[in-house]
Amino acid sequence: MKKTVYKYSMVISIALLTIACVPSKKIVYFQDVEGVNVDETVVNYEPEIQIGDMLNINVSALDSEAATPFNLIENAGAMSAGSIKYLVNIDGELNFPVLGKIKVKDLTTKQLNALLTDRLSVYIQNPVVNIRLVNFKISVLGEVKSPGTFPIPNERVSVLEAISLAGDLTIQGKRSKVLLVREENGKRVFVNIDLTNKALFNSPYYYLAQNDVLYVTPNKAKINASGGFNIGTILGIVSTLISLTLLLTR
Repeated sequence: MKKTVYKYSMVISIALLTIACVPSKKIVYFQDVEGVNVDETVVNYEPEIQIGDMLNINVSALDSEAATPFNLIENAGAMSAGSIKYLVNIDGELNFPVLGKIKVKDLTTKQLNALLTDRLSVYIQNPVVNIRLVNFKISVLGEVKSPGTFPIPNERVSVLEAISLAGDLTIQGKRSKVLLVREENGKRVFVNIDLTNKALFNSPYYYLAQNDVLYVTPNKAKINASGGFNIGTILGIVSTLISLTLLLTR
């Protein structure tokens, strides 16, 4: 009887501890690059302008007076005076001074710069156009240390940089299942990203677009813990089983 109790208590203890352990293969990033000379082409990513984006556009020239009609100012004369932010409307257009409505959806800021420079050349000699996407932001949720929404001033951020901004994944985060939610052409796109696979570096989703959301899925251990079955509970059960075994075998 004592031997049977001891045997079963040890089997149960080992099984419970096995459940609590997370294999290193589920924790380490990019496991398939070890010992391999990785020579991937770096993509010069530029975000495309989308409906709802806010653009800061400034026009300058040697003749500053010639450029004035193309720079609208809000709250003129006040301490908070600043240039107008241009909203890309539901039709993918913005209304620019003198030039009127301009289709900007799906253009990069570089392409829009070239377009405006060409059209402004009719009115200004050697115009200089500066464009900045002011509402570029991404969100990181789920099993990360500091979830939240992060503004991206340089309009370029990779999946890894976004995760870094959120403080990295917790130990309970599932590295092989990070969900990317993106809006493209009025539809939501759901993409699974595997941080354990170097194929991510060649993925068209390696760089994030404005308003992208990353959701880090919890692993099995975290899901079990949320149901009251955590490592503390496991250790308590193991301790009880060992104590019970010692009492019965005396």
